[in-house]
Amino acid sequence: MAQTTQKLKQKSGERVRSGAPNLGRLYGISAGPGDPELITVKGLKILQNSPVVAFPAGRGDRPGVAQTIIQPWLQSHQHQLPLFFSFAQDETTLITAWEQAAQQTLPWLRQGQDVAFVSEGDVNFYSTFSYLAQEVTKVEPAVSVLSIPGVCSPLAAAAAQGHPLTLWQQRLTVLPMIHQLTQLEETLDRSEVVVLMKVSSVYETVWSVLKARGLLDRSYIIERCSTPNQRIYSYLSEFPSLSLSYFSIWVIHTAPGPSHPGVAHV
Repeated sequence: MAQTTQKLKQKSGERVRSGAPNLGRLYGISAGPGDPELITVKGLKILQNSPVVAFPAGRGDRPGVAQTIIQPWLQSHQHQLPLFFSFAQDETTLITAWEQAAQQTLPWLRQGQDVAFVSEGDVNFYSTFSYLAQEVTKVEPAVSVLSIPGVCSPLAAAAAQGHPLTLWQQRLTVLPMIHQLTQLEETLDRSEVVVLMKVSSVYETVWSVLKARGLLDRSYIIERCSTPNQRIYSYLSEFPSLSLSYFSIWVIHTAPGPSHPGVAHV
């Protein structure tokens, strides 16, 4: 019976470890790109049944993005645990922040309290949850970790634009541009659909590359997708410069296909 239960847990995506039966579970809850109603039913149930809800801390006096998304679903008896994650590119600084976040989380798990860590988008798609889970289980290998999938921003962007992200046998590549700008040309050569994440700091460089390839009018940008402040930019040949938020993605169709619906500049 125990073996059967373990198999079922493993099939559900949970990293099951033996020992320390009194430890709480660490859940990764995917909050979606911004609209609170895009969280899954399963994610919402686990979120509201968890005594401790953790999320990346905001900067200054502002709440974090994930915290803002789930605010309508939080209950007064739940303990909210903001965790600081650095935006630095230095590996030592990043690892130190991950370790400190784990140390803030572990006391609750050791008390047998489940902790639901919430991340915008999907917790397995460029998410800080992966690093938190890594550091927690490094210290307490017996902690069980379960991630709940959700809506990631490229899919939400396609829905907002009203155009499928991929069709037929199109190849899709996702690049976090702040790290992989040098790979852009090669990626455009081999993929029919390219999604660029974190483009705000490299907009003009990417714009120039796409202009040279004649791809500006087969691409669009979604800023703050699915939120009340969502902006859609198409016909990008008219925008050699844009001031975008960090939460902007660029979708490029490199091959001819169904035309994009006309979208007014916002």
